[in-house]
Amino acid sequence: MDNIDRNIINNLQGNFPICENPYAQVAEQLNITETELIQRIEKLLEQGMLTRFGPMYHAERLGGGLTLAAMQVPIAYFEKVAEQVNSFPEVAHNYAREHELNMWFVLATELPEQIDSMITAIEAKTGLHVYNMPKQTEYYIGFKIKV
Repeated sequence: MDNIDRNIINNLQGNFPICENPYAQVAEQLNITETELIQRIEKLLEQGMLTRFGPMYHAERLGGGLTLAAMQVPIAYFEKVAEQVNSFPEVAHNYAREHELNMWFVLATELPEQIDSMITAIEAKTGLHVYNMPKQTEYYIGFKIKV
């Protein structure tokens, strides 16, 4: 990762413009071309330096459903189950934990009443129980990492 990559990451955490040509605007601020900016973001994603680049929507404010879910997955099947869970477009992200419930993921659905059917579908596909842990209280913590 060079200084340009660091500047891209540092400047795009929460500051991506909403306009007709956002990549061009950001590229101008970073003194690079729009093409170079896009290529660098793609490369950072391919290398795993970034795991995601895109907007974070507040599903509930848009009328959708959102919940945190967890599963107890046998280690021998963890990768297979992760692929199965991640095959659902409603899975926002999925991560491993060192805990009895070792797979955690967020479900975001178009409508709140779809959460239960998504959990049922994931259970049917994986053969494992999904623990639904809907949010009771929301807290906002801004988190930016300077690289």
